[in-house]
Amino acid sequence: MMSEDNEADMCCAACGIKEVDDIKLKNCNACYLVKYCSIECQKNHRKQHKKECKERMAELREELLFKQPESSHLGDCPICCLPLSIYTSKSTPMECCSKVICGGCAYADTIRELAGSLESTCPFCRHPTEESLEEARTRRIEANDPFAMCQMGIRRYHDGDYKSAYEYLSKAAELGEVTAHFELSLFLSSGVGVEMDEKKEVYHLEQAAIGGEPFARYNLGLVELKNGRHARGVKHLIIAANLGDDMSVDLLKSCYKGGFVSKEDFAAALRGHQAAADATKSPQREAAEAF
Repeated sequence: MMSEDNEADMCCAACGIKEVDDIKLKNCNACYLVKYCSIECQKNHRKQHKKECKERMAELREELLFKQPESSHLGDCPICCLPLSIYTSKSTPMECCSKVICGGCAYADTIRELAGSLESTCPFCRHPTEESLEEARTRRIEANDPFAMCQMGIRRYHDGDYKSAYEYLSKAAELGEVTAHFELSLFLSSGVGVEMDEKKEVYHLEQAAIGGEPFARYNLGLVELKNGRHARGVKHLIIAANLGDDMSVDLLKSCYKGGFVSKEDFAAALRGHQAAADATKSPQREAAEAF
């Protein structure tokens, strides 16, 4: 026999009509707590549902924000399929194909080319690297490639063209590029080229952190600790440490000494950090670093 709660779930929250073959109910797409038979019913019920909806949206946001990502935003090297290091000095972004190649695979490909006196090409798509990349960049940007837009934004920033950089990064962020959200947070924090805005800064940090950006997660931890919300700050730092961030481990040590993190949680974070670091290692990558 169906419970009252289950029965209510099968009825429109506004008019009470039940879901039958010719009537399909749709969830409130903000909180998923109630269902409606029509847009008109949803509008009519908005006043009664608004408070509950906002509370549930906040709960869902918190759950999403503090969920441990399976990997960093960089994911795996598309050639060796090992996790990429979160430190960008150990990998190379290929603007011809918008892939990020680990240092080990880039090194192995260079050795292969030198040994065979071969033309220099991208290790992934084999686009000739001696050709101008400008056409490839333009083509990918015109195709709304968020990675290409983000890379162009970063390049424009280093060139001192802050207005153009902000525009490229904003577009990339709209298209879901995690790194762009982090770069925008730095813009809004420093006030370089744009007006400082702490609220927007935190929004972009949260979007980047949700996407697996460990340095954004570290910065969120700093924000929370600065504001006296130690439990939230520690949660962020533990997540970042589990992604391999060294700075978060150092700050967690201070939090442990200050009594803000338990011995068990600190030990688990250290194990997670080591596991993340070990997962990015390979003989090929070590050879590249030695070279």
